Amino acid sequence: MEIAFEVLLNQGIVRLYVVEGQALFGKALCQIFSFDPDFQVVGDSNALTIEKIALAKPDVVILDLDGLAGDVTSIVMRCREAAPDAKICVLSMRIEPELVNRCIVASAEGFIVKDIMPNELLNAVKMVVAGTTYIDPRAAGSLLRMRSCGRGRPDIGELSKRELDIVRLVAEGLSNKEISVRLGVSEKTVKNHMGRIFSKLNINARSQAAVYAIKNGLV
Repeated sequence: MEIAFEVLLNQGIVRLYVVEGQALFGKALCQIFSFDPDFQVVGDSNALTIEKIALAKPDVVILDLDGLAGDVTSIVMRCREAAPDAKICVLSMRIEPELVNRCIVASAEGFIVKDIMPNELLNAVKMVVAGTTYIDPRAAGSLLRMRSCGRGRPDIGELSKRELDIVRLVAEGLSNKEISVRLGVSEKTVKNHMGRIFSKLNINARSQAAVYAIKNGLV
């Protein structure tokens, strides 16, 4: 992931915005990222202010759910509305499978538990910037436990062997181009498979395909 992140940095420093309901913790987050020369903190707020986020045009939004009131899905989707091209990294102290699933399904690219060390936080966000969907291992484990209880488990028989291979690689964070190289097929073929995967699973984001892979033990 370091190579992919370096490629992205060649296009400029990563612009980052922090949404945190508790002002003290929000400023602490800003300080952590300001110490890393790869990031530029372009704004912060204690509420999900769409106009302010849109004006800042961030590459990444750090979205702390614990200090915000409202429905989790709506919060993430409103953040996406404010910054449609940005990566969204959710922070929370809660490691609950339903919460993690709702965040990822709502199109968040990262779910980070707040007891993480500062250097681990930076690395997790850099992974997301590089194109990997990051889910804290403990949160990923909770999704697997939810699957073992039989709640909401999709039928993997819906997908062909090739489509399952592609879903696995998506969960590993590979782009369509990287998947095409790995499987020895054209990028157009991969895009066609992705379209069928989205249709069969009734999803509309790569991050949702990654959650599907986790819940079904494909990775």
